[in-house]
Amino acid sequence: MNFRRLFFYCVLILLVSCKGVNYSFTGAAIDPATKTFSVDFFSNTAPLAPASLSQTFTEKLKDVFLNQTSLKLVTDQGDLRLSGAITGYRVTPVSVQGNEIAAQNKLTITVRVSYVNLTDPNASFERSFPKDFNFDNTQDLSAVEDELIREITDQLTQEIFNAALGNW
Repeated sequence: MNFRRLFFYCVLILLVSCKGVNYSFTGAAIDPATKTFSVDFFSNTAPLAPASLSQTFTEKLKDVFLNQTSLKLVTDQGDLRLSGAITGYRVTPVSVQGNEIAAQNKLTITVRVSYVNLTDPNASFERSFPKDFNFDNTQDLSAVEDELIREITDQLTQEIFNAALGNW
C-alpha cells in the first residue's frame, strides 16, 4: 500500500511541476501565454531563384506551424513572429568524374530568418538556414527543380520550426 501511495505522489508532483509549459507530440515547447503566430512574406533576393519560391516557402512555413502546434495564425503582430528572405539559390557540382564532368550537382537554397518570441524574448533569433539536395548530372535542373524545391522547402521549414520551438 505504501508503494502505491508513494508512486501516486511522485506522479502528482511530476504533473504539477510541468504545468508551466505546453508540450506537443512534435517536441515543441510553447509557453501557455503564447496563442498566435504570424509569418511575413519571405521575399526573394536570390538572383536565380524561380519567382514562385517566395510564395511556396512562405505557405509551407505557415503550414508547418499550423500542423505542429495549436497556435492560431494571424496576419501580423503574432506572439511568435517569423520574417525574412530567400537569400541564396545556386547549383554547384558535387563530385567530379575522371573526365572533369560533375557526376552530381547540388541545389542549395538559403533562407535568412528573423524569429521574434514576445512571450520569451531570449528564444528570439536571427540566422541563416542553408539546405541542399543532390541530383544526377544527367537530369536537367528544369525537369527536377519543382521536386527539389519541395524537398528542400520541407527540410528548411522543419529546421526553422525546430530552432524556434523544438528546444533542441
